[in-house]
Amino acid sequence: MNKEDFFIKQFVNDTKLIGDDGAVIGKWVYSNDAFFENVHFKKEWMSLKQIAQKAMLVNISDAIAMNAKPKYALLTVAIPKKYSQKDLKELAKGFKKVAKQFGIEIIGGDTISNIKLDISVTIISKTKKPILRSGIKKEDLLCYTGTLGTSKRDLEKLFSGKKVSKKSKFLKPKLHGEFFYKIAKYVSASMDISDGLFFELERMSKQSKVGFEFFEKIDKEVGCSGEEYELLFSFDKKYKEKIEKLAKKYDVPLTIFAKAIKGKYSCECVNHHFKD
Repeated sequence: MNKEDFFIKQFVNDTKLIGDDGAVIGKWVYSNDAFFENVHFKKEWMSLKQIAQKAMLVNISDAIAMNAKPKYALLTVAIPKKYSQKDLKELAKGFKKVAKQFGIEIIGGDTISNIKLDISVTIISKTKKPILRSGIKKEDLLCYTGTLGTSKRDLEKLFSGKKVSKKSKFLKPKLHGEFFYKIAKYVSASMDISDGLFFELERMSKQSKVGFEFFEKIDKEVGCSGEEYELLFSFDKKYKEKIEKLAKKYDVPLTIFAKAIKGKYSCECVNHHFKD
């Protein structure tokens, strides 16, 4: 067990609210993500505006995966002393642009001085029917949106000193909220792909107590690619045609890659988070 999982496990026995992309309390969903310099990004790779935008988007992705619509945000920002007022305005622009796009009101948070830029975002969302990781039934089909593997390739390019497209999902995740809210009534379990498809499947396997039968082999370059923020979800096969029809309407690529079976699934990928 890695240190992240070990630490989280210290709290799991104290509450039933831990274990999904967000904590469901009544009609509200609370999600939180950290976005730290030299852990999730390097300053030379992204503008301050891009950094703020991604910090918001990766958290909104959690809300969407739980079938919740973001309403409010709390921001905690650790700011390097060397940042100018111009830098701070640029950072604020990124937060405000995404907040406006998704109808989110930024209601507070905290700011501190630091040697590097560290951001923590809490999103408060509203839902009528939360979708958890634990709802997969035997024979359900497993599916993900978009194309996987590009974030890992772009990260490797950045490490080697090369530039990536401004449209790279590593720089700006592409979320599929409109589509997912439409298909939510057909979905049995879901989460977003932040640590890689195989990592997320292991989490779903533990929560739903099922294994997976893959229709075709998935390459590690695809299955271990983190920072994708595509949606991973399951559904009864009787809804396949309806979901595919809506995916076509919203121009969302879908890959149905496995079905749920009796058993369990374990991931063999190396954790994708990087260090200095």
